Amino acid sequence: MTASRAALTRRSLRLKINVHKVRLGGEEYRVISPFGPLRNGALYRYGTNQYNMYVDRADGRRIGALWLLAARSPRSLVYLPTRAPAKEFGGAYGDEWGETPLDLVLAHRAVQFRPSRWKELRARMRAGNAPREVRTASLPEGELPADTPEIEYAAPSDPANRNLLHQHVHAETLFLTGGAAAFRESAPHIFAVTKEGPPAAATELYLSGGCNYHVCRSLYHWPDLDARERDQIHVEFCPPWSR
Repeated sequence: MTASRAALTRRSLRLKINVHKVRLGGEEYRVISPFGPLRNGALYRYGTNQYNMYVDRADGRRIGALWLLAARSPRSLVYLPTRAPAKEFGGAYGDEWGETPLDLVLAHRAVQFRPSRWKELRARMRAGNAPREVRTASLPEGELPADTPEIEYAAPSDPANRNLLHQHVHAETLFLTGGAAAFRESAPHIFAVTKEGPPAAATELYLSGGCNYHVCRSLYHWPDLDARERDQIHVEFCPPWSR
C-alpha cells in the first residue's frame, strides 16, 4: 500500500496513519492524521452557507476511512490537511468561485476540545518535537458501508437529527464535532462519491465547463440546516485530478 491510498480487502480497509501526542496546557492530546499528504482532497468554504469538498477516488476513500476512524476514536482528534493539496484545480474551481481553503478536524464530542486552542496545538504538533508514531489502522468489514443509500431527511425536531455534526471554524480549520453515530452515518456518502466517480469515467465523459459528468453528495438537508444553524457540506468528485 502506498502512502496515497487506502487498501481495501475483502475483510477490512487498512489505512496508514500518523499518531501524534501533543501536550498543551497540562493536557496531552492524541491527534490522528493521514500518513503522507492528501494530494487530491481539498476543502473550501463557499459563500455563506456551504462547504465544498473535492476528492478523487483514492484520497476520497482515505478521507472516508478517516471519517470512520473518528467514529471509533473517542479520545482522539482526526486532522485532515485539506487546505493545500499538491495539485491545483487548473482554474476550474478555487479563487474564481470565491472559495476559501480550509483544513478539517473531526472531533468526537468525548474529547471536549475547544477549537480556539487548535492554532497552538497545531503549531506544537508541527514543531517536530511532538512524539509521533506511524501505524496502520484497520477498519473491519462490518464498519464499512455495505451500500450508499440516499440520506433519510428528517424534520429538525426529529430525534434522528441529534446526530448532525456541530460546525466551528477557527485558525483556517473547519471543526466537525459529534458522536460516533454522526460520523458513521455521514461516511457512506463520501464513499459513494469515490464509488460513482471512477477516474476512467471522468476521463472519458467529463467536458470542462459542462455538466454531463457530475458526481456529488450532500450530507444534510437544506431546511434542516436553516433551523439548526448548520451549513451544507457538499462532497464532489473532481475530474481534473483524474486526467
